[in-house]
Amino acid sequence: MRQTMWVSKVRTSHVCRECGTHHPKWTGQCTGCGEWNSLVEETTSTGVPIDTTSPSTTRPRSGERSEIEALDAVVSETGNPLPTGVEQLDTLLGGGLVPGSVTLVGGEPGIGKSTLLLQVAREWTGSVLYVCAEESARQVRQRADRLRAIRSDVWLLAESGLGDIAEAVATTNPSLVIVDSIQMISDPLVGSTPGSVAQVRSSTQFLVHLAKRHSIPFVLVGHVTKEGDLAGPRVLEHLVDTVVSFEGDRHHSLRLVRAIKHRFGATNDVSVFEMTSDGLIGVEDPSQLFLADRRTHVAGSVVVPTLEGKRPLVVELQALAVQTTPGVPGRRNAQGLDPARLSMVLAVLARHCNLPTASLDIYVSVVGGVKITEPGLDLPLALAIGSAIAGRPIPPDVAAFGEVGLGGEIRQVAQPERRYSEALRLGFDRVIAPVRSPDAHSQLDLVRVGDLSQAFDAVGL
Repeated sequence: MRQTMWVSKVRTSHVCRECGTHHPKWTGQCTGCGEWNSLVEETTSTGVPIDTTSPSTTRPRSGERSEIEALDAVVSETGNPLPTGVEQLDTLLGGGLVPGSVTLVGGEPGIGKSTLLLQVAREWTGSVLYVCAEESARQVRQRADRLRAIRSDVWLLAESGLGDIAEAVATTNPSLVIVDSIQMISDPLVGSTPGSVAQVRSSTQFLVHLAKRHSIPFVLVGHVTKEGDLAGPRVLEHLVDTVVSFEGDRHHSLRLVRAIKHRFGATNDVSVFEMTSDGLIGVEDPSQLFLADRRTHVAGSVVVPTLEGKRPLVVELQALAVQTTPGVPGRRNAQGLDPARLSMVLAVLARHCNLPTASLDIYVSVVGGVKITEPGLDLPLALAIGSAIAGRPIPPDVAAFGEVGLGGEIRQVAQPERRYSEALRLGFDRVIAPVRSPDAHSQLDLVRVGDLSQAFDAVGL
């Protein structure tokens, strides 16, 4: 899609940071996507029509123009992924980075995005252009010393202009380009500050054209909002080929990296890394780490065999119930799970199990800084809360999974066999599962339950 603007006069408009729809003045709701309070002010120029999405418009040429090719004449090997050298990342991306693709890596500040990409630069088999728009070249060098990533064919560019990036690509002819970060890149043809909706959109479009023209994989680092979503317009995610999300608590050592979007493969996998003084190290058996510090015979603790993508993980879920001040509504605090799901489970427990959840402060946490969003967490969440309220621990050899319906029934979830196997591998002899779950291994004591009352009876609550 061509994006034309006029250059000579400056005018102010408002644009939706979610969908990019332009509005002549501020309104409470975006007419494009329906989001409320999503319009931000944007300064643009008017006068002479200029196509801002074309890499050749009043900017240094980024190379020879691509030739038109017949589909049957295109060499298929050019689409084969190139290994990054980081095993867990290659597994997540289906082999590596595809030439000409653009990958967006998002995550909270300090979670390890720049560290991982510098490790990729260290292991990459060809030359690398590292655009450090947020840091100086000296700061990147200090991190590279710590990671032992010093190479003569890794080029640092401490600039943020698109023209400088295009010129550096033409000069160094790298086989990989890393841009850290896209929110700091500026397009001189767009009359707004770096990080604005217009700048992020225009800069990303230009870099996508540059990657396709040179058949070089580009990796862009993206900021996230306080809600954990990628900052900038929603169209940013549609422009790139792959979106990789860093998850986890930066105060914990474990990091989950998942592919939210991947045009060259599946998005049903997750990789686990551990942050160390030597950088990010892939974890082959994360379940062992999640349960390493677990204390048994403690009320409010339950083990959950969950699925992150196609990888089974066994994590500990903890709950704490405290009597609230009389006349004050109970507080709800959830770490590592959806607060709305916690509220729903509490309502079901109050209605169908007669638990006094309204008069209690409820705190729940998934240990290890992991975020679990799948519905299989419902049943163990209810068991953990029931255990915390009753003050009676759940047997230490028990694991549980299942979705809780509004009627208190326990519903089936995906791939129960894989959950059985992972729980049994880690030494759990009994699993509480939905009533329609398939048979398990003979060494596993499978307890099928149809509602929350049966589940509480199965664990002695």
